[in-house]
Amino acid sequence: MIIGVPKEIKNNEFRVGLTPDSVKVLVSHGQTLKVETGAGLGIGVSDNEYAEAGAEVISSVGEIFRDSDLIIKVKEPQPEECRLLRNGQILFTYLHLAADRLQTELLLESGATAIAYETVKEDDDLPLLTPMSEIAGKLSVQAGARFLEKSSGGMGILLGGAAGVASARVLVIGGGVVGQNAAQVALGMGAEVLILDASAERVRYLNDKYSESIKCLLSGHDTIERYSQTADLIIGAVLSPGAGAPKVVTREILKIMRPGTVIVDVAIDQGGCFETSRPTTHEDPVFLVEGVLHYCVANMPGAVPKTSTFALNKVTLPYITKLATLGLEGAFSEMSGFSDGLNIFKGQVTHKAVADHLKLPYVNWVSAIR
Repeated sequence: MIIGVPKEIKNNEFRVGLTPDSVKVLVSHGQTLKVETGAGLGIGVSDNEYAEAGAEVISSVGEIFRDSDLIIKVKEPQPEECRLLRNGQILFTYLHLAADRLQTELLLESGATAIAYETVKEDDDLPLLTPMSEIAGKLSVQAGARFLEKSSGGMGILLGGAAGVASARVLVIGGGVVGQNAAQVALGMGAEVLILDASAERVRYLNDKYSESIKCLLSGHDTIERYSQTADLIIGAVLSPGAGAPKVVTREILKIMRPGTVIVDVAIDQGGCFETSRPTTHEDPVFLVEGVLHYCVANMPGAVPKTSTFALNKVTLPYITKLATLGLEGAFSEMSGFSDGLNIFKGQVTHKAVADHLKLPYVNWVSAIR
């Protein structure tokens, strides 16, 4: 199989789909690798390192898309990349289709098969989403702390406070991987932390895990409204796999927050969990609504591309190897939960949550393939 690795073109996205070490593994399994010139520069990897690993370094992205059977990326294909995809080709990357109708329509038109990292399952976990969720959770607090500074538009509060001065209050909505990593970093920086989660079972688990260090309560509209009024930093960490994120914080709640409050919407890839959220970039990360500073960068882990790329490759490589050596059906049969990643197959939506959210026809992947 010919595997293509194009350079990421999303705004300030410096990650790359495969590292040279991953290329070596795939070459050892008899695969042909084509990597676009400069694809690894964002993580400090040269074209020569890819060539030494056994890849052919190609200057034309059009040639990579034309010749490759399998395209490996990090972020969702931009419209110009979608138009390079062809019938029968496989794309394996983060997609987040529920928040992006245009991308969905272009992928359907292409006839390509699109597998999303974020919906691949392993038991009850999302193994290919987890490392980026960990990183995004940690980064959310770093970003929030920066924008709480007065010079960045915040109210001028230090998360850890000072001698005789209270610590900042951090509200984390969602107690999953993102939420827990955010809470732990905020606690480590000296903040007072509260996690809200909609699952009573999860709340019990979090209270047992964190004892008295982090407070955990059952979430609901009234609870969110109450604690939003006194929070200095609010992290939105709500996930509904494959579907659009639920809007748990309304504009009306925003109006009762204090001016200069910072909100970080980590769910923005799936449409955001704040009613007033819209995607931003690392280049222009924040905007104000009702006096509240919104940080809604849609590729947060792209800010730390070296850490993110190596963390991502550790979990994606086994799936890529199986896909390249066994083909689509063979890989799905051998790796439980891999088929949950199939979002689009030759012009059909094969993930129910995506189809339901976008109000498109849904076809079971087994029926679609046969």
